Amino acid sequence: MAAARSSEGAGPLGRAGRAIGRALHLPFTGTARGIRKATHAHGAGESGLGKLIELHAVNGAGDVMITVALASTVFFSVPTDEARGRVALYLAVTMLPFTLLAPVIGPLLDRIPHGRRAAMAGAMFARALLAVTMSGVVATGGLELYPAALGVLVASKAYGVVRSAVVPRLLPPGFSLVKANSRVTLAGLVATGVAAPIGVGLQRVGPEWPLYGACALFLLGAYWAFTMPAKVDSAKGERKAHMLTHGETKPSLRTVGPSVLHGLQANASFRALSGFLIFFLAFLLREHPLAGQSPAVSLGIVGVAAGVGNALGTAVGSWLRARGPELIIATVLGLVLAATITAAVFFGAGMVAVLGAVAGFSQALAKLSLDALIQRDVPEQVRTSAFARSETLLQMAWVAGGAIGIALPLNGALGMSVAAGIVGLGALVSVRGLLGAARHGSKPRPKVA
Repeated sequence: MAAARSSEGAGPLGRAGRAIGRALHLPFTGTARGIRKATHAHGAGESGLGKLIELHAVNGAGDVMITVALASTVFFSVPTDEARGRVALYLAVTMLPFTLLAPVIGPLLDRIPHGRRAAMAGAMFARALLAVTMSGVVATGGLELYPAALGVLVASKAYGVVRSAVVPRLLPPGFSLVKANSRVTLAGLVATGVAAPIGVGLQRVGPEWPLYGACALFLLGAYWAFTMPAKVDSAKGERKAHMLTHGETKPSLRTVGPSVLHGLQANASFRALSGFLIFFLAFLLREHPLAGQSPAVSLGIVGVAAGVGNALGTAVGSWLRARGPELIIATVLGLVLAATITAAVFFGAGMVAVLGAVAGFSQALAKLSLDALIQRDVPEQVRTSAFARSETLLQMAWVAGGAIGIALPLNGALGMSVAAGIVGLGALVSVRGLLGAARHGSKPRPKVA
């Protein structure tokens, strides 16, 4: 009888304990289920695209942790003159060698089409090791930091190239490539927004802690890369795309129609503008912050404006799908050109934030439209290789824009005039061809015998 009463008494207590456990556990499991439901919706789970979306989110979170650690050491922890010298050294040691490495990454990855999962995992694991290496010198900002930063940059871009090549293999039924890339990109943006304040919080614990966080994320990413579907490593029917060669034996981006080439030119101008604004505004706002704000808050406001614009452009790109990509690229080029000219004439705090938002929106929408052009005009046999080579070219444009930004005097009107010139050059070489292709319809060029 007593045992029965004890059992009855334990029953309510046990149920109460289980209820409390579920209540404490629910926010985590519920959030995880919600994220998995969103990333695996509309067939993305069955095709494997959902796993790539989650992998890219981990990649974005890890990269922003490293960015927080480097920015605090290279930029904010020293006087402005010394910071400019350090960033110039960072640009020289990391970016300039990458301009030589970038053209090699695409062809190198072409040689391992059966090892794309291993390539993505290797890029993640390399950054995990480099994050630990940097943790020992990040507090002092020693010269050893810069070669490690170069390695992180190369590994990050190598991952990006492979990821772009993988997406066409994971399209769910009825999905356009632009919609798939929109989802992947948006996941990276959301993860970056979540991880950035966490990285700042870890930075307050110690300068090396964001790097420890990045290491943990990249190790998780390395494991997840190997869980991708086996078809990621399939290269059946694929051939290499060459940027400048012609003929049947060596398919070229130039042989598939003018839209891809002009879209690539326009996107190169957007990437150059992005690199320029990042470096130029970083120093300009440190020296002349927004009214009533600190330099860090000023940079944060512009960064948030650009991030919101980028997310909005990604969402709009997903909604537009593949409708008139040439016209979309030409339109956003005109929009950014108008914004940069206005910022040069009426330079001020508000215009800087507006320009950041417009540039972020336009760059995202233009890149998604370029993806749509490659999907439409580049044969499947060379499409993954075309993505790899276009990504390396766009990265080189970003490097060139960053070099201009670090070298330019800190004059707001002058800087915005240079920004307008970068976009104007892109419009000059691409808009006429884009509008012509949109008007007459882009058809692949006949191959030269």
